[in-house]
Amino acid sequence: MPQLRINEIFFSLQGETSRIGLPTVFIRLTGCPLRRTYCDTSYAFTGGQNMSVAEILRQTTEYTPRYVTVTGGEPLAQKNCLTLLNALCDAGYDVSLETGGALDIGEVDKRVMRVLDIKTPASGEAEKNHWENLPLLTQQDEIKFILCDEHDYQWAKQVMQQHHLTGKCAVLFSPAHGTLNPTQLAEWILRDRLQVRMLLQLHKLLWNNAPGH
Repeated sequence: MPQLRINEIFFSLQGETSRIGLPTVFIRLTGCPLRRTYCDTSYAFTGGQNMSVAEILRQTTEYTPRYVTVTGGEPLAQKNCLTLLNALCDAGYDVSLETGGALDIGEVDKRVMRVLDIKTPASGEAEKNHWENLPLLTQQDEIKFILCDEHDYQWAKQVMQQHHLTGKCAVLFSPAHGTLNPTQLAEWILRDRLQVRMLLQLHKLLWNNAPGH
């Protein structure tokens, strides 16, 4: 039976993406090859416990959810993540995957909403972006930029233009919590008439990013 290293499984409100505010089961996998300057889940780099896909499904079922998000760390760093995603879809859940964008998403089950986090210069990991992922995205997927400053914002605008992202799928801009003033980001978006959705990270506003939320 395939196993994965699981950091935590918990029931909370979706804090990001277009499903923000919806009750969701989060399955957080241990491990990540990236080290973003603003990473808020560094506790997931190590630790956790090995669990079979069947065990994960049993624990997920206890919450009777509609929505399930597989996150990390970087979930795709574990090869059995693909098996888990398939099993969750087969079980009838609306499944999303939060991935840092450095690894190939091509083999992810097409029923999964892939939320691709494009790393900006201020993250310290922009050179790790796997740009070959962008042509694979469909209307059900989403692209997320976490922005730390105006340079990040201008860089994200350039990426959108260069890769013709407007209309390809939903594009989300979020200010890095405690780093970029949300009002400032909102003013830039309105000034430039950007076709993006601005989101605040709800879980940080409600629970200050405590594990289990």
